[in-house]
Amino acid sequence: MALFIFMNVSYFRFYEKLNDFLSVNQRKKTVQYPFKGSPAIKDPIEAQGVPHTEVDLIVVNGESVDFKYRLQHGDRVSVYPIFENFDITSIVKLREQPLRRIAFLLDVNLGKLARRLRMLGFDASYKNNYTDVDLVRITVAEKRVLLTRDRRLLFHKSIIHGYWVRATEPDVQVTEVMCRFDLHSMIRPFHRCLECNGLIAPVAKQDIIDRLLPLTTKYYDKFYRCVNCDKIYWQGSHMQHMTQTVDAIVRKQS
Repeated sequence: MALFIFMNVSYFRFYEKLNDFLSVNQRKKTVQYPFKGSPAIKDPIEAQGVPHTEVDLIVVNGESVDFKYRLQHGDRVSVYPIFENFDITSIVKLREQPLRRIAFLLDVNLGKLARRLRMLGFDASYKNNYTDVDLVRITVAEKRVLLTRDRRLLFHKSIIHGYWVRATEPDVQVTEVMCRFDLHSMIRPFHRCLECNGLIAPVAKQDIIDRLLPLTTKYYDKFYRCVNCDKIYWQGSHMQHMTQTVDAIVRKQS
């Protein structure tokens, strides 16, 4: 005797950058999603490959819902990415507050991106020995946005804000992140230490003169020091190179 198990069906459509997480035959079209029971909608979304951290708006049958909504047979679901550039608070936010404090945490694959973000003045925490456990703990405790090349990390239920960096080249990555989080007006070059992410402050030449090489002492008068690791900066040839890098990034955003 044949045994039939009743299977519900809903209809999902993912928009814009969320299609990056889908298989080719699912992208930019409505797809059927079979399911049993009445799962919270967060589970079917992630089952189709889209991390919850990348989602900012879910519309079911024309009405916005949160992650706790229970999927029903016949539901038509539209899923949209983060809208950092737009205020959609009046519609529905899936998080308690929109992301306005910009502080990043980067995984071990994004060291060069971390330096570029620091060069632009952004708070970018990074160490090349962070484990996955460390990344989850820090992003939750310090309320940082997790930037990662490992999309599976973004499925962790504790992570609220995160982003899968698509590009592999650092110069392209920084442009991607700048656009994704609308950071153009927040650039403050050379306010953070490239080595440790600490803030940089002016320091009197006489206070550090014993740490300077003779030619540096002779030709430069303005100096800066990291308040965290004590690294000294001045406007030498390395600063000219960094300025060119910053200018190139800014031009790409305009």
